[in-house]
Amino acid sequence: MSRIVAIILQKGGTAKSVTTANLGMALAERGQRVLLIDLDPQASLTESLGVKPTDLTKSLHEALIGEAAILDVALPVGPLTLVPSVIDLASAELLMSAEVGRDQILTEALAPALEQFDWILIDCPPSLSLLTLNALTAADEYLVPCETQFLALRGLDHLTKTIERIRRRTNPRLRLLGVLPTKYNPRTTLDNEVLAELRHRYPGKVFEPIKFSVRFSESTVAGKALLEYDPKHPGAQAYRDLAEVISRAS
Repeated sequence: MSRIVAIILQKGGTAKSVTTANLGMALAERGQRVLLIDLDPQASLTESLGVKPTDLTKSLHEALIGEAAILDVALPVGPLTLVPSVIDLASAELLMSAEVGRDQILTEALAPALEQFDWILIDCPPSLSLLTLNALTAADEYLVPCETQFLALRGLDHLTKTIERIRRRTNPRLRLLGVLPTKYNPRTTLDNEVLAELRHRYPGKVFEPIKFSVRFSESTVAGKALLEYDPKHPGAQAYRDLAEVISRAS
């Protein structure tokens, strides 16, 4: 049975897509079967893995509006399986809003995949939308990539309130997998203050930070996860270490 993880923060630019791609690749290196879901109409995850949304004839959009099964729109991307996104996903959200049980649509769509994958990682939009609510309703756990800047802490405050509502109304089993500090620069006072604040707020739930590196951006432009683009880079090893830690967590 899959472990479903929503990778989420209600703020853009915190490395959600980078984390989804590289954590997925790190888990695949460990022999795990990994399905990635690009739930963001901006399709950042899709493009970062070398898939052009404009070339697609079907995507997550069709799966969410009931025109295709989710595994029928999935694509192999190296050792990973990707359910890609397109800009039309935003219009799917409008159609979903009129459905009975609209917050359960992704849960139902994922049901056929649960026995085929060890992990399902959902790259969420940077906003509280119906798509985000679907992800949090479907997930067992949520992982929060949080840039070591104070604006990201504000996004984390908003997310905490959202999670409380989701637990009360649709998904009482949802739990925090952990907070992942990203784009961390250990040489600056601000980054270290934010890291200390995260550890104070979430004792025992803050993973080792992912240090800032331009190589992450370079790998995205190349359409590859950093683990494939530069396997020996310290950032790639950091995601391997993260995969090892969360694989041990139950």
